[in-house]
Amino acid sequence: MTPAAAMELAAATNENLANLSNTLIYSAMAVYTLAFFAYITEWLFGSRSKVGRTAAALTAGEDTGRAPAVTVQKAGGTAVLERPKVVTRAAAGARDVPDGPGAHGGDVQGDLYGRIAVSLTVLAFLIEFAGVLARALSVQRAPWGNMYEFNLTFSTVAVGVYLGLLALKKNIRWLGLPLVTSVLLDLGLAVTVLYTASDQLVPALHSYWLYIHVSTAIFCGAVFYVGAVGTILYLFKDSYESKLAAGGRPGRFATSVLERLPASASLDKFSYRVNAAVFPLWTFTIIAGAIWAGDAWGRYWGWDPKETWSFITWVAYACYLHARATAGWKGRKAAYIALIAFACWLFNYYGVNIFVSGKHSYADVG
Repeated sequence: MTPAAAMELAAATNENLANLSNTLIYSAMAVYTLAFFAYITEWLFGSRSKVGRTAAALTAGEDTGRAPAVTVQKAGGTAVLERPKVVTRAAAGARDVPDGPGAHGGDVQGDLYGRIAVSLTVLAFLIEFAGVLARALSVQRAPWGNMYEFNLTFSTVAVGVYLGLLALKKNIRWLGLPLVTSVLLDLGLAVTVLYTASDQLVPALHSYWLYIHVSTAIFCGAVFYVGAVGTILYLFKDSYESKLAAGGRPGRFATSVLERLPASASLDKFSYRVNAAVFPLWTFTIIAGAIWAGDAWGRYWGWDPKETWSFITWVAYACYLHARATAGWKGRKAAYIALIAFACWLFNYYGVNIFVSGKHSYADVG
C-alpha cells in the first residue's frame, strides 16, 4: 500500500466515533457485571422452599408406568374431574417430571432480583449495540471485518436472541446467568487479546456479501450458542433426575440449583427446537459464502480451512438432527452430538482464525 493510500484510509476513519465505541463497550461490560451479580443474587436468595418438585414427582410413581390418579370432587352435586397436569415426555422417553419454579424459586423476592437482572441486561445490550453501531459509523462499513468486531457483534446478537425469547414470553430466565457470564468472557477477550484499531477493509471484503454472509453466520452462531447452553444444562438435569429415580440422594448444590431448572424434557426440547430452527439459515450461510468466494477469488469452493470447517459444522449439526429422528439416538446420545457440533463451530471461528492460515487470514488477530 502506498503512503498516499494509507493516509486516505486513515482519513476515512472517524477517531472520535472509534473512541466512543471503545468507551461504550467498556460501559456495557460494567453493566453486564452488575447484571451478573443480580442473577447470582436471584439464585442465592430465591426461595428454596418451593423446590423438590422433581424428587416428589419421581417418588410419587410417575416413573413406574402407572397412570396418575384422577380425583373426583363434588361441587353443588356435580362431579368434577381434576385431571393431572400434562408434562411433556423427554426425548429419551425415560420419565415425566414437572419443570422447576425457576431461578427465583417461585417467591416474590427472588423474582424481583431476576427482574432487576433482566433490566440490567437490557441496558447493557443497548449500550453494547450503540458501541457496535459507533464502530460501524467510524469507518462507514459493516462492524464485522475482523475478530474483534465479530466478537462484539456476536455477543450483542446472543444477548438479543435471549431478550427476544423473553419478549415472546418464553420462560428462559435460567439462561441469563450463563449467558451474561460468557458474554463478559467474550468481551474481555475482545478488548484484550483480539482488539484491532478501527480501520478499513481489505479489498476482498468490499462486497455486499459481507452484509449477507457474515451477518447470518453471526446470528447462527448466537443461536447455536443458546442451544448449546440448553444442551449442557439438559445433561446435568437428566443425570440428576436419573439419580433420583434410582433412589440416590444428590447434594445440596444439586437440590438448590438443578431443582429450579426446567425438567430435562423441557431443556432437551428447547435445545432441539433452536438448533433445528437455525440449521436452514446455516445452510444458506455456507451457500452465500461460496457465492461470495466465486465473486472474490474466481472459484466457489477451494477447501480453504474456513470453508472446510464450516462444512464440518454443517455435517455435525445434520447428524444431530438425524439422530433426533432416529430411534435409539435420542436423549443423551444426541446431546453429545450437539455439543460436538457446537465445538466445531467454535473451532471454525477461534481455531481456524488464530492457528490456521488461509484465504480468511484477514480475520486474524490484529
